[in-house]
Amino acid sequence: MHIALLSRNTNLYSSRRLVEAAEERGHTIRVIDTLRCYMNITTHKPTIHYKGEDLEAFDAVIPRIGASVTFYGTAVLRQFEMMGVYPLNESVAITRSRDKLRSLQLLSRKGIGLPVTGFAHSPDDIDDLIRMVGGAPLVIKLLEGTQGIGVVLAETEKAAESVIQAFMGLKANIMVQEYIKEAGGADIRCLVIGDKVVAAMKRQAQPGEFRSNLHRGGQAELIKITPEERSTAVRAAKAMGLKVCGVDLLRSNHGPLVMEVNSSPGLEGIESATGRDIAGLIIEYLTKNAGPNKTRTQGQG
Repeated sequence: MHIALLSRNTNLYSSRRLVEAAEERGHTIRVIDTLRCYMNITTHKPTIHYKGEDLEAFDAVIPRIGASVTFYGTAVLRQFEMMGVYPLNESVAITRSRDKLRSLQLLSRKGIGLPVTGFAHSPDDIDDLIRMVGGAPLVIKLLEGTQGIGVVLAETEKAAESVIQAFMGLKANIMVQEYIKEAGGADIRCLVIGDKVVAAMKRQAQPGEFRSNLHRGGQAELIKITPEERSTAVRAAKAMGLKVCGVDLLRSNHGPLVMEVNSSPGLEGIESATGRDIAGLIIEYLTKNAGPNKTRTQGQG
C-alpha cells in the first residue's frame, strides 16, 4: 500500500513512528508538508500539486494536521478524498472535533457525560453565566486554545468575572465549565482505534497545577479503565465520526465526563506509558480498511 502522511515535521515522534510502522509492514509511505500542497479544484480530475509535482497513486492518507492549520489542512485532505484516497480520519470529522463548542453540543446530543458548560456573547450576562454553571471555582477556556494554553482556573466568582471580562474585551470566544475537584488534577487519555480503546493512560498535573497536559509538565502512567469509561470513549469517538482519536476523560462523582476529543493525538506519551505499539495498530487498521473500492467518502461536507 502507498500511504501519504500529512505532517509539517518529519522529525516529530508521532510522524517518525508512523513511518517506521508502515515500512516494517512492507508499505511505502511519504511525508508531505500540508502547507506546501496546492490544489487544482476541477470537476473531472481534481489534483494536488506538491513542490512542483503532481501527487498521484496514494491508497490512503493519514492526516496529522496541527490545530493552527486546521482550515488549510482539512481543505487538502478533502482534495485527497475527492481523488478517491482513503482517509484515516475524514476531513469533516476533524473539522467537527476541532470546534470545541460544536463538539460538546454533538456529545451532549448523544447523551455522553460532560462537565456543565456555559457559553455567552454579551458581557451583561456574565453573572448569570457563572451561576448557571454552578459558581466558583470554575474553568474558563479559550475555544481556540490547545495543549492547555488559554485555560484558566478561577477560584472565586470575582476572579471568574474579571477573567471573562478580560477575554470578552479581547473579542475572544470562551466557554466556562464547572471544575471537577474530585478528579484531583488528573485526566485519562483513551486512544481509540475503530470501535476499541486500544490503550489508556492517566495524566497527573504537577503540584499546584490543574492542567494535566504532558506539554504542561503532567506525568503519564498506565491505568486500568472501567467498562463505563471504555464505552464513553468509544461513543465519543463515534459521535465525532473519528476512526482514530484521543478521548480525554475526567473521573467525577457522577461517572466519566468527556473533556475533549483529539483527532491527531500524540503517540509518544501513550506509547511510553503503556508500552503498546500504537503506530503499528494504526497502520494495521488502515491496511484492513483502505484499498480499492473501500474509500468511504468522496469529500462530502
